[in-house]
Amino acid sequence: MTEMPEEFREFLKAHPDTRYLDALMFDLVGSAVGKRYPRRDWPKFCTGGAAFCAGITTLDALGTSWDVEGIGFSDGDPDMVARPVPGTLVPVPWLDGVAQCLIRPECPDDPDGWWFDPRAILARVLRRFEGLGLTPVVACELEFYLLDAGRGPDGAALPAKPTRTGRDSAAPRVLAFDKLDEWGALIADIDAACAAQGLPAGAATAEYGGSQFEINLGHLPDPVRAADHALMLRRVVQGVAARHGQAATFMSKPFTGQSGSGLHIHLSLLDGEGRNVFDETGPKGGRLLGQAVAGLQATAWDALAIFAPNIGAYRRFAPDEFVPVNTSWGSNNRSVAFRIPSGPPAARRIEHRIAGAEANPYLVMAAVLAGAHHGIACRLEPTAQAEGNAGAEIDPDMPVKLWSALDRIEGSKVMADYLGPRYPRAYADIKRAELDAFLAEVLPREYDWYL
Repeated sequence: MTEMPEEFREFLKAHPDTRYLDALMFDLVGSAVGKRYPRRDWPKFCTGGAAFCAGITTLDALGTSWDVEGIGFSDGDPDMVARPVPGTLVPVPWLDGVAQCLIRPECPDDPDGWWFDPRAILARVLRRFEGLGLTPVVACELEFYLLDAGRGPDGAALPAKPTRTGRDSAAPRVLAFDKLDEWGALIADIDAACAAQGLPAGAATAEYGGSQFEINLGHLPDPVRAADHALMLRRVVQGVAARHGQAATFMSKPFTGQSGSGLHIHLSLLDGEGRNVFDETGPKGGRLLGQAVAGLQATAWDALAIFAPNIGAYRRFAPDEFVPVNTSWGSNNRSVAFRIPSGPPAARRIEHRIAGAEANPYLVMAAVLAGAHHGIACRLEPTAQAEGNAGAEIDPDMPVKLWSALDRIEGSKVMADYLGPRYPRAYADIKRAELDAFLAEVLPREYDWYL
């Protein structure tokens, strides 16, 4: 075992029954992709890395390559080499004898990685804050639904049905302990798996939907790792649910009549002395908070195709649903897009509430950081804070359908500046091709409406 790094040798001492290693990264839709190595091949993987097609992070929801920007068929679909990310080797508690580690693609021309890799894009956006002398501190909140493992007669997903209480599976029971108790064993196993994988998971909350929950992740001064954790948490939830004979979904609107699921990003900024520059009692008096909010307001609709990446995600946006339909902001107000949670001044932060839970956390984090940086760098001024219900009316400038959001991001100079000059066009082309493929088949509802 001398060929393996110390991290791997120590892991096998602590987990001697481990037989396989999942070397994984996350694709455009946030699915885990990679290779599973038997234990005998770990030294070879540690030395040579994992080789597979470079365009893996441009595949759509069904794993289709659309050859955008010459990635795929045009360039011969070349291999890349991806190497382990130090400190990410962990057990996979819901799979017997399996461990996992994150891998990072190598690119000879860029130390961050390929221009089209979402994780590399986030790393490049993050570096922009060095010029401001600021460090982003972020946290993710993820909502999800537990589902029955099977489907309904029409193929529709079914909310997990309470068996202990016998209540309607669609009954809203926000913050209800009987709901947490109903699925207490599953929630406890999710928490244990998070602890085993080093994920800073906090409180579990019963949300508005009948089988909907939220798990918060802790604040980190490393947005790339925070996005890693969000994706790993999605994998934990779905893996543990399957172990319990159920399923879980992070679709942002899986059920028409129930609450949507969001990916909320919490953001604060530290100066070189570790002070939160959003603190209104500090040297900058919170001025940078207003500028960051203004930047998020200016870029919200340019990035909406990232926050809502598929046709179904737009069903989540509706008035009076505690889902942003405009670019309002305010203190301790859940009807706004950019909420300033209550708390001590030193913990002052922005909660970005637009993204759906199925969005790619790397890209969401990159777009949020891009907006905040843009506002500070350009010294933008925010609108007045909203009072009361700010979600009653949809902003007429909001692209309320996927195709208009794709046009918006493709034409955005700000997104091209931060995400890379080619990426907004590549992203839009992938999503358009995915949408065309989705609509190519006759949908069951068409018979009811048009037959």
